[in-house]
Amino acid sequence: MIQNERARGLFSEALAGRVDRRTVMRRAAALGISAPVAAALARASARPARAAEEGNLEITYYQWILDLHSPITGINSEFNETFPLNAEVAPTQGFGFDRFVAEARDEMSTWDMYIGVTPFLEMIQLANSGVIEPWDSFLPEGLLESMIPAIREEGSYDGGFYVWPFLLDVIVQGWNASLVEAAGLDPAVAPTTWDEFIANAQAVQDSGVAPFGLTFDRNAWRSLIPITHSISTDVYDPDTGLFQWNSEPAVQALEIMKRMMPLANPDVLNPGQTDGGVNQTPDEQAFASQAVAYYIKYQNAHLRFAGAWPDPSQLQLSALPMVEGGDGGTVFWTTGAVLLSFGEDKEQAAQYLDALTHDQRVWEHSVTGAPPEETAVGQLPVYTTTWDEYEANRPEWLTDWAFDIYEGLSNASAIAPTRLAVTQFNVAGPYYWAYLAGDTDDAQAALDEAMAAVEAEYDALPPMGTPVA
Repeated sequence: MIQNERARGLFSEALAGRVDRRTVMRRAAALGISAPVAAALARASARPARAAEEGNLEITYYQWILDLHSPITGINSEFNETFPLNAEVAPTQGFGFDRFVAEARDEMSTWDMYIGVTPFLEMIQLANSGVIEPWDSFLPEGLLESMIPAIREEGSYDGGFYVWPFLLDVIVQGWNASLVEAAGLDPAVAPTTWDEFIANAQAVQDSGVAPFGLTFDRNAWRSLIPITHSISTDVYDPDTGLFQWNSEPAVQALEIMKRMMPLANPDVLNPGQTDGGVNQTPDEQAFASQAVAYYIKYQNAHLRFAGAWPDPSQLQLSALPMVEGGDGGTVFWTTGAVLLSFGEDKEQAAQYLDALTHDQRVWEHSVTGAPPEETAVGQLPVYTTTWDEYEANRPEWLTDWAFDIYEGLSNASAIAPTRLAVTQFNVAGPYYWAYLAGDTDDAQAALDEAMAAVEAEYDALPPMGTPVA
């Protein structure tokens, strides 16, 4: 929490022009803020905020989207031929949005839209604080009806459609077939239960073909909650949206993760290297270096980091394991775009997103990459109409795993959005990490403490309608 407060303080001072560029870069490095975000923040400190100008579409992207999806550059150039467009890297990290809130308080916005929102992490706070407005008045006819229903619901709040989805991720299991086969297991067969998943990882580790059997991402929305969904999806407070950290399914999920710990890379609980610890996490390097065989995360992680193997075709993907009698669910989310309330050119913003999210160059590159320079990403389109067309006229580049992940959406659920946004996970994390690390030996007690801390944080929120601090 102290580190988050220091980062917020730096953002506020830089955006207000109270610190110089050199100071911004020095303090950002000390706080572990990623270099692209630090550079954007330093630029922002050196100039006053400019309002978006009508007649010029101003877009700001979360850095990783531009890094992973290179066709966006060409699409932007083509759109710019019909309507002036400027795309920048967003001054955000760790799902923060202080810059957008600060500008909205002054009833202005540097940008017309921000592409990089995950609904369960940011949507409610941005909507309640008046930073964003619904897309409904600007949507092309029939577009909402063409979306996968669960995804349309994920981006909706209080009667409005706030987050236009772009990139789909689903939490799955993946494995390195060459390591699994070398350990004497059938590389074509996916573990169907958590017991089998752990036993297979143990067999890999015992065989010596890899130093560790499995890995996962320590962040709850990428591990604890998907494993919980495999047991039960009825784990959210209907009034607050809060994940029920101390529910029986969550405790069972945490105990499953505890059984994984002896088979995981020793740094599995370390924070990531960028974005306030949420990205460039240790699991990714463990999978890329073939130090583990089995991996729980969203499919784009498996695909990107298998790209570092001598033979990336050894990657296998399947639905999450489950427990006997469990729901067999998982977690999905989309990363999408929000319309900034004080921006301009909102009709053009909708036209741009309609073109971007339907452009097949994005999806071909996401599925295949551009080897050897660019690996596959694996994020998928969000329209039923697109998938209907794929089924009727399958492109040569479309893989079987893409269809498998799309079809697996029937068992996937979005994480409920809440006013606490990412704070819910920041507050709960230390309690369940302590149990996984062996600092406490009672899963129920650890999650009772996590739940109490999250509820206290929620109760301390200002009344609805109060601008976000």
